[in-house]
Amino acid sequence: MNEWSKEQYLTFLTENLTGLVYFYTPMCGTCQLASKMLRVISEMKPDLEIGKMDLNYTPELAQSLSVESVPCLLFIKGGEIIEMIYAFHSVPFLLDKINTNLN
Repeated sequence: MNEWSKEQYLTFLTENLTGLVYFYTPMCGTCQLASKMLRVISEMKPDLEIGKMDLNYTPELAQSLSVESVPCLLFIKGGEIIEMIYAFHSVPFLLDKINTNLN
């Protein structure tokens, strides 16, 4: 899971790629738990592209996507946002969402 800039996010979309984009803020306790879950996911699915973005540095992007809170996870398939979730629940829940949305 790599830290992305706004430019990397936009490139990901324009190149019609598939993966996850994770929005967080460093002081958010729930985001810290979500980050741990995504690290497990990245170990289990090393070929899955996962980018993370600190919304403190891209507030205009959060506004354009209507991000309501953090943590927020975007499922992107072929450059299109398929789903946006705020409740991560568990690693098995996330794996199910990934399999449903990205396969």
